[in-house]
Amino acid sequence: MPDIAYKILTAAEYISFERDGYFAGSPADVADGFIHLSSAAQVEGTLARHYQGQADLVLAAVDLRALGDAVRWEESRGGALFPHLYGTLPMAAVTGAGPVERAPDGALRLPG
Repeated sequence: MPDIAYKILTAAEYISFERDGYFAGSPADVADGFIHLSSAAQVEGTLARHYQGQADLVLAAVDLRALGDAVRWEESRGGALFPHLYGTLPMAAVTGAGPVERAPDGALRLPG
């Protein structure tokens, strides 16, 4: 499994995350009982399925090693294993963040 996963946040969620130093989850995360993350290969599908047409999104790179056993890879969309964080996401685990944007060739730019 990869060491880095990604969390998609609204700009308002990210502002609160920076201010508070942790993220307790979006309404969907709270309802499901864990924070949804995506691997690099899964981010495009997550954006298309859950954030279609939304602007002002932020993509945060998360070091899964910093979260230890709180991360579980569980079956989700299409039977694929997705990283789920059981607990809050500390800002200290974020290795980079930036707006959801694309390169000139259309590829999603992933923060480090």
